[in-house]
Amino acid sequence: MNKIISQVELAPTIKFIEVLAPRIAKKFRPGQFVIVRIDERGERIPLTIVNSNTEKGSIALLFQEVGKTTKKLGRLKTGAYIRDLLGPLGKPSEIKNYGTVVIVGGGVGIGLAYPEAKALKEAGNHVITIIGARNKDLLLLEKELEAFSDEFYVTTDDGSKGHHGFVTDLLKKLIEEKRTIDLVFAVGPTIMMRAVATLTRPYKIPTIVSLNPIMIDGTGMCGGCRVSIGGTTKFCCVDGPEFDGHLVDFDQLLARLKTYVEEEALAKSFE
Repeated sequence: MNKIISQVELAPTIKFIEVLAPRIAKKFRPGQFVIVRIDERGERIPLTIVNSNTEKGSIALLFQEVGKTTKKLGRLKTGAYIRDLLGPLGKPSEIKNYGTVVIVGGGVGIGLAYPEAKALKEAGNHVITIIGARNKDLLLLEKELEAFSDEFYVTTDDGSKGHHGFVTDLLKKLIEEKRTIDLVFAVGPTIMMRAVATLTRPYKIPTIVSLNPIMIDGTGMCGGCRVSIGGTTKFCCVDGPEFDGHLVDFDQLLARLKTYVEEEALAKSFE
């Protein structure tokens, strides 16, 4: 049992919770995640670890209330308990001094962009961060990300803040300005990550994406999170979640993400 010690609504339907998990907090590295099961009969869902506090023995998780389980998790208040918390899982990010790194975050993926920016900046990189959301109310962790960014840009689909358009617009601008870019790291909606990889491929700019496919056990046993990387099947939970964006079969991934749409809608109807 893991106690929720704080819960904050960062934006409509988007929650940020801090959970006591001393052993996970001690071992966490950027890029890793946990598998959460709220109660005895609950499903298992993967959530990105945004930060850890070894002194308090806590980890921070950020999620959007979309399906039945995330909505149920969002209703838990400070002092409530989560039945199971497994982690840290997945391979940690490869953090080193690349030179100039562009971090592209969209939606709740901005949660993972934060520990990446922090770690890459501390490793000596020139960090350029671009985040985007549908509107200004859904932008997350702006101050936190800006603190670890040498350059910081915001985009919104509706133009309510920053650049009116998409994160790829600003990334394309940087490329066309012939800025030196040694690595692009993208995390967010699958369609956004595909667009980033498509943009950088002709320029041969190394591009890493953090994938979030359907996942069940998180330990490589079920095969539910399988993805195709360069024509080879990989399990996102143990081989990833980060992969070379130019090798990901995004069409297959997008199709697999729709597998249980009808069942999820049915589950929500019984709430």
